[in-house]
Amino acid sequence: MKNKKLWIILGVVAVAIVAYLLLSGGKKKQAVSFQTAKVERTNIQNSITATGTIEPVTEVTVGTQVSGIVSKLYVDYNSVVKKGQVIAELDKTNLISELNAQRANLTSAQSALNYQQSNYNRYKTLYDKGLVSADEYESARLQYQQAREQVASAKESVQRAQTNLGYATITSPIDGVVLNKAVEEGQTVAASFNTPELFTIAKDLTDMRVIADIDEADIGGVREGQRVSFTVDAFPDDQFEGSVTQVRQQATTESNVVTYEVVISAPNNDLKLKPGLTANVTIFTLEKNDVLCVPAKALRFVPNEALLEKDQTIEDVQAPAKVWTREGPVFKAHAVETGTTNGVLTEITGGVAEGTVVLTDFSITNGEVAEDDDQARNPFMPGPPNRNKKK
Repeated sequence: MKNKKLWIILGVVAVAIVAYLLLSGGKKKQAVSFQTAKVERTNIQNSITATGTIEPVTEVTVGTQVSGIVSKLYVDYNSVVKKGQVIAELDKTNLISELNAQRANLTSAQSALNYQQSNYNRYKTLYDKGLVSADEYESARLQYQQAREQVASAKESVQRAQTNLGYATITSPIDGVVLNKAVEEGQTVAASFNTPELFTIAKDLTDMRVIADIDEADIGGVREGQRVSFTVDAFPDDQFEGSVTQVRQQATTESNVVTYEVVISAPNNDLKLKPGLTANVTIFTLEKNDVLCVPAKALRFVPNEALLEKDQTIEDVQAPAKVWTREGPVFKAHAVETGTTNGVLTEITGGVAEGTVVLTDFSITNGEVAEDDDQARNPFMPGPPNRNKKK
């Protein structure tokens, strides 16, 4: 009987020991780790990207105001021209004939005027002596005035014919480079309704610009004077600099997408940029250099009392913006004033000095507490070297 009781007692003790080992050996301990960042001086930037087309700042299309056959071309693609330089000529045969005809009309009208003037002077003398009627005098005066008007009209016709003859000689309106030649010698151009395009001349290829299409969601942040960097596929390793010179108000809608044109300066002293290249543009809508910053999430961090250990305390302050530091067991708040932000970094002043380590976030993990590190080891992983060696 005593043996039976003894076995029962031993069994109860064994169960208690096993239960204790199970409960204590498998207990999970909650671990809180904190993420930190230093208060540092850095540059805050915010930018938008777009694509655009490179083109000369000044580009002139040269045409002709008269019709005719192109008889001579004096320039070609990439020709450097000066203002007033003859670059093409039209056949002048018909224009010269028209000028000669108008000059003949002027001579005839002048002769008629001379006759009507003499006739008017004669009738005026007779009218003053009372030898002709007033009706005859007025008729002579009217014919004289009409002759004068005919001469004036003939002079205008001669001037117009002479001007048209001058239009047959095409000159460059600016100093520049010929980008496009739209005609060849012998080709007929007609200027009846539209001015035919003969050449396209760029004034200065060292002064280019980019016309970028900016989405309506981004256009609100674009201002004149903002710094711009861009690249072109022709020179992928080069980065070009410019600035916003104009934000155009006219909107363009294509496939339900609204964009606005932004003009960007593009200095081109080395002539790498060519008209028509596609530019991949980055416009810096926000730039502030060498300012004291913290990660924006540091301003949203708040320590949780429920996760503190027994000896840890919180020292809070009343402020619209604050950052937290950990000084031993104390979580301490520091009031700061915020400035510029790009969503990732925020400028701050006051409260903390440069180099201070502030808390930005925390994470909770469950670690397994064990007396022997063998309990947390994967049985399939190799053990550390010399572990089974006897000392």
